[in-house]
Amino acid sequence: MKVLDTSIQGCFIIQPRVFEDSRGFFLETYQEERYAKMLNTELPFVQDNHSRSQVGVLRGLHFQKTKPQGKLVRVVCGEIFDVAVDIRPDSPTFRQWQGVYLSEQNKKQLWVPPGLAHGFAVVSEIADLEYKCTDYYDPADEACLAWDDPVLNIDWPINNPILSDKDKRGVSLGELV
Repeated sequence: MKVLDTSIQGCFIIQPRVFEDSRGFFLETYQEERYAKMLNTELPFVQDNHSRSQVGVLRGLHFQKTKPQGKLVRVVCGEIFDVAVDIRPDSPTFRQWQGVYLSEQNKKQLWVPPGLAHGFAVVSEIADLEYKCTDYYDPADEACLAWDDPVLNIDWPINNPILSDKDKRGVSLGELV
């Protein structure tokens, strides 16, 4: 297993060890002791989520205001461009974003630590995304950062994304701080 640093402090790309042969493949997607050491965190995962979206859908950039969630993200079908944005004002990487393609082919995972906004764009016909969370989802605590904030200038791989009403109302980074 390889852990690759990103431009954001505490955010990592994980390349799990994959065992492949003529029958198919096997990989370990999570092992508590190894991941705690690798991610340098003791945060428990308390919730697993599964999301399916069609090509052109952009979800995010979501976060919780007072109960931030760490997320361990992977794609089991299709491909997405996954994005994490550092919205922690005291962080040395505040206002930076990291994008990575996650797919069923590359089997990479993205660790998004608590305190970051998270979103993704679907670049395949459909994509199934599974992610573990370190805190429970609380709709009253949820917020959304504008996916097209000009200060962030995220280089999304799709034009005219399909957005939910909530994602259309995302606020700018300047409104958060």
